[in-house]
Amino acid sequence: MTVTVRFAPSPTGNIHIGNVRTALFNWLYAIRHSGQFVLRFDDTDTARSRQEFADQIAADLEWLGVNPHRVEYQSKRAERHAAAVEKLKQAGLLYPCFETAEELERRRKIRLSRKLPPVYGREALKLNDAEKSDLQAAGRTPHWRFLLPNFAETPFETQRTDVHWNDVVRGPQTVDLASMSDPVLIREDGTYLYTLPSVVDDIDMGVSHVIRGDDHVTNTGAQIAVFEALGATAPAFGHHNLLTTIGGEGLSKRSGALAIKTLREDGYEPMAVASLAALIGTSENVAPAADLAAMAAGFDPAISSKSAAKFDPAELDVLNRQIVHGLDFEAVAARLEASGVDIEDDRAKAFWTMIRANVDKVADAASWWQIVTKEPDTEALLEGEDLEFVRGAFDLLPEGEIGPQTWSDWTTAVKQATGRKGRALFMPLRIAITGRSSGPEIADLLPLLGREGIADRRP
Repeated sequence: MTVTVRFAPSPTGNIHIGNVRTALFNWLYAIRHSGQFVLRFDDTDTARSRQEFADQIAADLEWLGVNPHRVEYQSKRAERHAAAVEKLKQAGLLYPCFETAEELERRRKIRLSRKLPPVYGREALKLNDAEKSDLQAAGRTPHWRFLLPNFAETPFETQRTDVHWNDVVRGPQTVDLASMSDPVLIREDGTYLYTLPSVVDDIDMGVSHVIRGDDHVTNTGAQIAVFEALGATAPAFGHHNLLTTIGGEGLSKRSGALAIKTLREDGYEPMAVASLAALIGTSENVAPAADLAAMAAGFDPAISSKSAAKFDPAELDVLNRQIVHGLDFEAVAARLEASGVDIEDDRAKAFWTMIRANVDKVADAASWWQIVTKEPDTEALLEGEDLEFVRGAFDLLPEGEIGPQTWSDWTTAVKQATGRKGRALFMPLRIAITGRSSGPEIADLLPLLGREGIADRRP
């Protein structure tokens, strides 16, 4: 059997780090098993779905290293969905219901007051044709429910009906269909809820594994029943834990919280985002992988814990620094150029080698390039005794070529002449040369400045 997975986002906004967790679990599983990954846009909500969001989702996935083997749009499969609806209706498994939301809520409260499970009582099944006609004549439009196979003879006397599956993340799972209401598959306006088109498409596309967030666990039993009602064998299911913000709130596509587009624009490395999105809340150490292929080699969905995982942007910063500090010049040259670094300058490669350990993101190097090639920053200033000290210190700059030994020779001479040492010696000189109180080793920086560049920084 060929492993086939799918990621089915709704193109109603930009995907966030939580959505990408699901995409990565599927991608890594597919790669690990030499399988296929289908990107399937759940765009049946025509009022909110937009092509620009679909394009952005595809671009975000590509940036992360996820390259789908197929791209599908549910909106183009309306005939297949309608055929499934007709099949279920003909089998008596899809029935019209006319209750309003207020009526359903009132019934739910009554059942709760009687200490009964708040499930739908299938009252619509008791309506005869005349009663249905009267309701429609009165302006009621039905929604349609799927009749769960949780009874023996009459649907009004349910019995425990366990549905079992071996979850590829959580292990053996059981859902009792008698504890559930018949799910609504079609809304009053004729549009489909998630379940029906998803099941139909999974069947037609040969999806072998459905890996998704654990907020869908309770839906799985009913979905397996729909698969079987349509004459198909249900795929394997896996439900990973969800990500929340550091405060415990759920992530929202509409709010733009931690959107991949935003993280990309903010200069984060794709493997920093992917590593944290996939590994946080698992038994694995959260460490940056070289690429998704390397991560896939040891990936097992079962590493996901049962509880939600909090996404802390500070952890993303740590991972990003680790990756940036190991990038060679060739890997970042294009981005350096885009940020304002003249990569044709003979100093550019040595500059990156020097500065990479002192930046969080590649684009941060641009401000240091300005310091090297133009003038010191104004973040830190000299005054009083430190100003006079530096002026004298510049007179002691050693003669000859500026090289790796220049800084040591220079500070030794200044120390002997002034008696200053430690921070009192080094910090004023650092500020004079860079305009900042921290940064790369001055010994590495001086050769890039050259004698003229150093002299120009004399206050």
